[in-house]
Amino acid sequence: MNKINLTEKQIKLLKKYQINYKNIENKEFKKSLVQKIQNLKKNSKIPSYEKFTSAEIEANIVRCPDSKTAEKMINLIEEVKSQKDSIGGIIQGVIKNCPIGLGEPEFDKLPAELAKAMMSINATKGFEIGSGFKGSQMLGSQHNDIFEKGEGGGLNFKTNYAGGVLGGLSSGQTIHFKVAIKPVATIGKMQKTIDKNGLQVEVEGKGRHDPCVLPRAVPIVEAMSALVIMDMYLCLKSE
Repeated sequence: MNKINLTEKQIKLLKKYQINYKNIENKEFKKSLVQKIQNLKKNSKIPSYEKFTSAEIEANIVRCPDSKTAEKMINLIEEVKSQKDSIGGIIQGVIKNCPIGLGEPEFDKLPAELAKAMMSINATKGFEIGSGFKGSQMLGSQHNDIFEKGEGGGLNFKTNYAGGVLGGLSSGQTIHFKVAIKPVATIGKMQKTIDKNGLQVEVEGKGRHDPCVLPRAVPIVEAMSALVIMDMYLCLKSE
């Protein structure tokens, strides 16, 4: 497991807010990965988001922990680039070891704050948490995350369709969500548009533009996740 090397300033800040920095150093608190680019999706047989490490995610330039799919994604991006076009996809965000009870039951729900943060990122066009839209196709008896006894007499959840939140609050389970990123608007391919005089003209993007911004957006999703969790934590401490 990766160890996060915190600076003295970071440790001092965490101690100020009574956060156990040892847990942050020795556990992966947050991580994000590229799950899908167009129709290329991470192999479902590859271990779930619970088991991926940051090292595996950072092992290739597209930040997809499935090495075979990552290679295909790279080839697809290169192909799209050669056509002077752009491509979008989906980033999966993961927040582990989150304290129970962060958020509010109504106006400042944790999933709502996460959604607001993710939708504030440039090029974001969609957000879903837990089962997301697929959950609408399930029965309540299928979607309910059943409690079961854990080690030492504690409680565990059998599944995590809720995505780590219940009633607007963090449940202690791993929080997982997806962020849809659109293809970059400025492309080198000739397209038709209307100029200021109302005439139909052709426009062609110039300069350097990424054919796919998903790999660049991964650390942004992580940073926004951290900001939301810290904000919710401080709100809880202030009560």
